Amino acid sequence: MAHHRLASTPETVRFGMFDAAFDPVLTVNSGDSVTVACVSGGVEVMPPVGSPYAIPPALQAIHDSNPPRIGPHILTGPIAIAGAEPGDRLEVRIEAIEPNNDWGYCAVRPLAGTLPEDFPERYVSHIAVDAQRGVCKPEWGPELPLAPFFGTMGVAPPARYGCLSSREPREHGGNMDNKELVAGSTLFLPVWVPGANFSVGDGHGRQGDGEVCVNALEMGLTGTFTFVLHKKGNG
Repeated sequence: MAHHRLASTPETVRFGMFDAAFDPVLTVNSGDSVTVACVSGGVEVMPPVGSPYAIPPALQAIHDSNPPRIGPHILTGPIAIAGAEPGDRLEVRIEAIEPNNDWGYCAVRPLAGTLPEDFPERYVSHIAVDAQRGVCKPEWGPELPLAPFFGTMGVAPPARYGCLSSREPREHGGNMDNKELVAGSTLFLPVWVPGANFSVGDGHGRQGDGEVCVNALEMGLTGTFTFVLHKKGNG
């Protein structure tokens, strides 16, 4: 079984979109593993000039390319699995997840989240991440342990849907924000298009049982995934 690597570049990401029409940027075989280095965040949530945090070069290159944008998540892919056909099932084994940046962000904005009236002003908080120690430190609170996972993982949706925002999860997966999908867990997704066309992004350093303010600790993560194709009728 082969091991592949996929970086986030202007050519390998889509900003906030799932679409059956997107061509894969990588094709692998069932049983292969892929390490995907994902980035996170639009220009509106980047640390200001003079802060102690630097924008990763890969993320800056994506911003500089000014990609089309529908939803909020930078998704790397799609990754096609050779031989996948509609009606099949894709097993995604999440082998490892590691921070690839020394900061993340969390934001509040008016009329959003569980307490929309309590936060009338937009505020973006940049949070230090110590990957070696496995902790983060908000500027306004104590150190917290990291528990990284990808908020958005999915295959291409049914072609009849056209281009979808990454904001809403649907039967192809997408923005599930499930904090239980950590390293060592497995996700099963239905296949809707040839190749399945898996994309991933929206790295979360930690999150509770939901995004109360519509953000988690949003940050760049690198994940390793093994893809196993289950053909229709074969279990």
